[in-house]
Amino acid sequence: MKKVYFDNAATTQLRSEVIHCISEVLRTEYGNPSSTHSYGRSSKSLLENARKEIAGHLNVSASEIIFTSGGTEADNLILNSCVRDLGVTRIISSKIEHHAVLYTINELQKSHGIQIDFVDLDEFGHVDYGHLESLVRDTTQKTLVSLMHVNNEVGCILDIDRVAKLCKANNALFHSDTVQSVGHYKLDFSEIPIDFACVAAHKFHGPKGAGFAFVRKSSGLQPLIFGGEQERGLRAGTEAVYAIAGMAEALKISYQNLDKEKAYISSIKSYFKDEISKAIPGVKFNASCGDLEKSTYTVLNICLPMPPEKALMLLFQLDLNGIACSRGSACQSGSSKGSHVLSEILSEEDLQKPSIRFSFSIFNTKEEVDYVVEFLKDFIEK
Repeated sequence: MKKVYFDNAATTQLRSEVIHCISEVLRTEYGNPSSTHSYGRSSKSLLENARKEIAGHLNVSASEIIFTSGGTEADNLILNSCVRDLGVTRIISSKIEHHAVLYTINELQKSHGIQIDFVDLDEFGHVDYGHLESLVRDTTQKTLVSLMHVNNEVGCILDIDRVAKLCKANNALFHSDTVQSVGHYKLDFSEIPIDFACVAAHKFHGPKGAGFAFVRKSSGLQPLIFGGEQERGLRAGTEAVYAIAGMAEALKISYQNLDKEKAYISSIKSYFKDEISKAIPGVKFNASCGDLEKSTYTVLNICLPMPPEKALMLLFQLDLNGIACSRGSACQSGSSKGSHVLSEILSEEDLQKPSIRFSFSIFNTKEEVDYVVEFLKDFIEK
């Protein structure tokens, strides 16, 4: 049986160079970076070099990079501290954010009584910038805007620079979940006046369990986890030096090869779109993911023309045939609920049909696309 991995928005395969980097660090750098002896100083040096490397890719100060266990922890650190420590009483977000944001702001509403306003979206999942501007301007409250750069389910892209400048002009703080974009898009935070961002290494061929928060140095953010002075006092706990080194290596390689790899992955997505359109009349591309100019090059979310009773077996049969994909965020696996993202943008008719997210990387091939398209065609026809 052929094995095809088309779930790269959930997590990615480690590059061989990253595996080698992690192995070397595990073998040679076992000192605690908070220790003052030579072993600790060596680990500390490696840690700080990784921090400088990562900061350089975003054109920010190394002191503005706070290592975390991933994007979810970074989101929680930022959102909780903004309310608890920075006086934020109002958060503007969207209903198609990752649950790491949505669940956190819901808890903050319950525990701190903050006001939550959701910006309008168009039928393709794109933010209504006119409505966002009216929301940001129409307040005397301390406001935080939290909007993701690239949506993890349907791939729509936020004009992050426009939103950052809008927030700055109206004295609002701006946080963006950039988990699906860092490593895939060039972001210069010296030019984009964003206050906070979060990143996860495993989305760009780095290790799971490693990520970071970008925290603008003038923000005044305070820690979520206490117990030590690591990470400039913003995140207690001994750092996972091997994973952070692997993350820095993965990000370096991603940006070194960005143009070439983006072109290759875009060709895979374009080929998938063309082939499935020819093979399955009536297939739809959710949100704007079928438009290569308006969505990320790594994600294609499709709605298949089949009755609900047949759709119940689709993911099971895909898995049995060696095809890994997703009906939405991997964080929803095992849930009986449908995608909260698709619920916001699809018609009632299309919500009754199965929607599948395919997401691509440099390790995918057009032959894999052919295999998946042929399986889907046969499944629907039978």
